[in-house]
Amino acid sequence: MAGILEKIQGVISRAKMAEPIDLVGRHFIVTGCAEGSLGFATALQLLEQGGVVSVTVRNNSDAIAKALRQQLDARFQQNIHAFDLDLSQYNSVENFVRDYERAGLALDVLINNAGIHLDLLSRWTAPQQSADGFEIQWRVNYLGTAHLTYRLLPMLKASAAHSGDSRVVNVVSQLHSKGLNSEFVNPQRPYNSWQAYGQSKLALVHLTRSVDVHFANSGVTSYCLHPGAVYTNVAGKGLADTGIVEKLRNALAPVEKLFMKTPKQGAQTQIHCATAPKEILSSGKYYCDLQLAVASTEAEDASVAEGLWGELQSWITESDPLIT
Repeated sequence: MAGILEKIQGVISRAKMAEPIDLVGRHFIVTGCAEGSLGFATALQLLEQGGVVSVTVRNNSDAIAKALRQQLDARFQQNIHAFDLDLSQYNSVENFVRDYERAGLALDVLINNAGIHLDLLSRWTAPQQSADGFEIQWRVNYLGTAHLTYRLLPMLKASAAHSGDSRVVNVVSQLHSKGLNSEFVNPQRPYNSWQAYGQSKLALVHLTRSVDVHFANSGVTSYCLHPGAVYTNVAGKGLADTGIVEKLRNALAPVEKLFMKTPKQGAQTQIHCATAPKEILSSGKYYCDLQLAVASTEAEDASVAEGLWGELQSWITESDPLIT
């Protein structure tokens, strides 16, 4: 048994790592950077390579900035900027964008890492809704992320006008395969949290295509990716309040970690998409393990992507009467 575990650890430890690239002068936003998360590991590595990184969490972002500084060489500590951002709230996204602009920061790469996967035991028979009436995983994983992306695209275009290289990187999941294009138009399936999660991630794959179609000619490219099976706090939140299951998962955490990537290992594909020479990447496409991968057939429908893009713009405009 010990020998088997050692072999498993060996395979995981040889996970592909992104090529280290000098990022001095490049500005990044990484959403969802709680300690122990993919976002935190991503931000830390970008900072270590000289990037200027703005991190977001729902609240108490100063504590995240402090935690990052404690792990960084002093010469990079001033490159950290931290903001509160709740993707389930329209005004929070708007306030973040205004605060970011007022801070005078440029933006070269937006890494949409934040996301939630709730109710892993599929106990809910009806969706948990956000304050404004959306299924919560859809609201955070897709709608809030798409809203943020849309608002930041002018800054990305401005940076691309100078550098020729701005990017949007969307962290999705292989579970986007649980989503169906028909469910965007006429939902028929009984509610299931895993399918709802997959639906939100399929929409993000479509968003990746839309950014490429509408902005690649302006120098803004886009990529989406599956990070792999990573041990983070996402599953812990998904099993919250499940009693014995939650306790069992916590007790078996040391064994579970043997079979999964660390956050640093899991962050490598999004770092690759965010930093590798764009000549070796394919804009609008899906990646896994630092390589071009095949998304679900549902993700290939350009008309669905365009429809979602139009709906997003309408929703943003209708949600704020001051926007024209």
